[in-house]
Amino acid sequence: MKIRGAVLELSGAEAPFARSRPLVVSELELAAPGPGELLVRIEAAGVCHSDLSVVDGNRVRPTPMLLGHEAAGIVEQTGAGVDDLAVGDRVVMTFLPRCGDCAGCATGGILPCERGTAANNAGTLLGGGSRLERDGQLVHHHLGVSAFADHAVVSRTSVVRVDPDVPADVAALLGCAVLTGGGAVINAARPAEGDTVMVVGLGGVGLAAVLVARALGHEVIGVDTVRSKLDAALELGATEVLTPDEVASSGRRAEIVIEAAGNARAFETAFAATAPGGRTVTVGLPNPAARASISPLMLTAEARTVVGSYLGSAVAERDIPYFAGLWRAGRLPVEKLISARIRLDEINSAMDDLAEGRALRQLIVFNQEEA
Repeated sequence: MKIRGAVLELSGAEAPFARSRPLVVSELELAAPGPGELLVRIEAAGVCHSDLSVVDGNRVRPTPMLLGHEAAGIVEQTGAGVDDLAVGDRVVMTFLPRCGDCAGCATGGILPCERGTAANNAGTLLGGGSRLERDGQLVHHHLGVSAFADHAVVSRTSVVRVDPDVPADVAALLGCAVLTGGGAVINAARPAEGDTVMVVGLGGVGLAAVLVARALGHEVIGVDTVRSKLDAALELGATEVLTPDEVASSGRRAEIVIEAAGNARAFETAFAATAPGGRTVTVGLPNPAARASISPLMLTAEARTVVGSYLGSAVAERDIPYFAGLWRAGRLPVEKLISARIRLDEINSAMDDLAEGRALRQLIVFNQEEA
């Protein structure tokens, strides 16, 4: 079938992207779903730093590539062997498919799936190969999803069904921002009653961590260099906000510190601000060449723990329904993370807004396409 999507032609384009236009909205050919796969009509897709990191070259992926990985949509067709989902179901996309058989899948979310990771790195689906072409040329998938398009073919293990009362804009954010930031809280940080949670880096993932920590009843300190993001954290329930310099000068510390910025300085800030006996959880994805400096003595003398958390150490089938339940109960106002609703044609400008810290979560809403 013919679809319309945003294809990254080449990584590492110069900013501003609205001028260099590395993403081209094109017509593509999408093959039918194979065994264990689904055809999904995309309703909403979030613009995330994991997309930006491919555009700016910090994350190396094969091109051309149809970007987008945080999304929700409606099942329109099921491939052979998919008997637990039906046409018309709303599903949340997740960017790490799981084979269910490898050593990573046996860790309950702590380690990523080995086969899923290999497929993501190669720009293929879990079942192998691409379902996308443009003018006879293969186009790679992004993280098994490629959601910056009106339709996608994905592995069954790349989606989680949600009840129809969960709207598409909320459902989309559950699959990446909330699963990563909130998952880091419940799966990796596991704060005890009375623990204070500090979040360093207040983008979509960091603010999702703020929301979930507050939903669980913890005091939350938000840390960022951008004033508007500090203000956003206060609006979402943070009990205190500080810049990194203010954290350093005040000596402020917390039992749980989550780093969600994806750079070395943020990790160093988070580590230094972790209280004795506390836990530093890092979820950001820095440039592979980035290096941080910390004191090994502090780990020993203060009995501290540093934990890496990829995709919130989450099992999507387990955790997305949990977060949907918090939303349904009025305890997780995910909608407040959305800073703008945009059209697909605005994708290059959206990348600029994200890179410059002017946006939290921009959401491509596909029923706006003809507006």
